[in-house]
Amino acid sequence: MNPASVPEPSAELLSRAAAVRRSAMALGQLSDAARRAALGAMADALAADQQAILAANQADLDAAAAEGLAEALVARLKLDATKLSGAIEGVRQVAALADPIGVRQLHTELDAGLVLERVSVPLGVLGVIFEARPDAVMQIAALAIRSGNGALLKGGREAARSCAAIMAALKRGLAASSASADALELLTSREESLALLKLDGLVDLIIPRGSNALVRFIQDNTRIPVLGHADGICHLYIDAAADLGEALRVAIDSKTQYPAACNAIETLLLHQQIAGPFLGEAIPAFAAAGVELRGDAPSMALGVSHAASDDDWSSEYSDLILAVKVVEGVEEALEHIRRYGSRHTDAICTRDGAVADRFLAAVDSAGVYLNCSTRFADGFRYGFGAEVGISTQTLPPRGPVGLEGLVTYRYRLRGQGHIAADYASGTRQFSHRSLPL
Repeated sequence: MNPASVPEPSAELLSRAAAVRRSAMALGQLSDAARRAALGAMADALAADQQAILAANQADLDAAAAEGLAEALVARLKLDATKLSGAIEGVRQVAALADPIGVRQLHTELDAGLVLERVSVPLGVLGVIFEARPDAVMQIAALAIRSGNGALLKGGREAARSCAAIMAALKRGLAASSASADALELLTSREESLALLKLDGLVDLIIPRGSNALVRFIQDNTRIPVLGHADGICHLYIDAAADLGEALRVAIDSKTQYPAACNAIETLLLHQQIAGPFLGEAIPAFAAAGVELRGDAPSMALGVSHAASDDDWSSEYSDLILAVKVVEGVEEALEHIRRYGSRHTDAICTRDGAVADRFLAAVDSAGVYLNCSTRFADGFRYGFGAEVGISTQTLPPRGPVGLEGLVTYRYRLRGQGHIAADYASGTRQFSHRSLPL
């Protein structure tokens, strides 16, 4: 689709978006306690509707099976009782987090009686587009309301029933609190999701969660700022000084714990000195986990059965497939990551402190890990309660984006009739004295 074919928002969508914006402005003025209570009511409503939500998700799964939906998407779509309970608990955990609004970040006396402060405030309205992942509705809604933001959410058609059931519960919970149910809206058609891209002035930030193609399209077809990542090509480098048993556990977890996730590794880089003994243990272990290894010539000589093509180094499989490459050392590993990495999450296993420091300093990714699984790149695991997505851009927010990524700040200056002309003429002088936060 080209930019010219992105439709203009309908009058009905403009009206709904305007209602979300009005509600967001009111939400940002609510007290911390009121926003906490709103999340509690949302969690209670989700728990009360648990069976209806699971039934809606099963209907989505049945439809996906009939359509032959890819396994990676089915894995993201599935919402069983355990996953749903965890998501509801996540809403309560977000409610318990410190209030991100009204935090004074700077406090300076410019001159006697002229005091400047910088205070955190909500962004406004979020537009979130995601494929599958019905649990994303709960995570994003909780983070939006807690941070005083409204949200327009659009899930993939494969999750339509699940998203509708979840949103109905969330809005009922909001209606039972002092917050407005209009602060959240679910978009249901492809035309609405496309028109969302033209809601500049009503929407302040778009967050896409999905395929490379989805993210690229959104970035190319909107004037609204976009937060997110197009690729999740993560690497694990196993150094000559690694504990090979520990490294194998990390590698298996990084690939198989949830292969459809964007923080699962797609390429395994092995120092040539340990490639042989490591693969001797790793090949049967990966085979037992159902992983297909695709290797370069040196790794194939050590037992990897499938040949890797040039495309494998830049592929995000989101599946039980792993590319394997033997390198001379950390510098070649760093060069490979620079060339093919997506600046998402990359890890090293080593007991050599100097090599570890070199890797941690040189890899320009949102997450750089030592001796642990890349699967820790997650807002819940970081203690954020939940996340709206992972950003691989250089400017903040970067990595898993929680509450702190959904606020901006405002400068407030209080004076007593001060005028700039007095300082330009030298009648008065700035003191620029720091005050307590």
